[in-house]
Amino acid sequence: MAEAHLRQARAILIEARDLHARGVWNLVVRRAQEAVELALKAALRWAGVEVPRVHDVGDALVDHQSRFPAEFRAHLDRFVAVSRRLGRERERSFYGDEATASAPQHLYAEGDADLALEDAEFVAHWCGRLIGH
Repeated sequence: MAEAHLRQARAILIEARDLHARGVWNLVVRRAQEAVELALKAALRWAGVEVPRVHDVGDALVDHQSRFPAEFRAHLDRFVAVSRRLGRERERSFYGDEATASAPQHLYAEGDADLALEDAEFVAHWCGRLIGH
């Protein structure tokens, strides 16, 4: 399952890069969140942790950090921060903001997409190193 989650995360990153090239900033953020979620769930599975059925797995990473090698744990704070930040953007980047009646494509700019994609690539890289793929 860990390898399957990681493969899926990498496939979603390909979609995110394509969306970035087309300037669809809100969907880049959404796909980045999905990739981060799956990559981190792959890491948790690798560590033998039952994967929580939530989109932000930051708490599970912290709770089980002793199961990961030091090289992976060195980046744990960033993994958790990325998971939390993108987890908060999951619905908004897809559905928009009901309170302000703003469509999702009006809520994100290129910089938002750049950061989300960079963070997702970082997380996927380190999860791949952990799993050995």
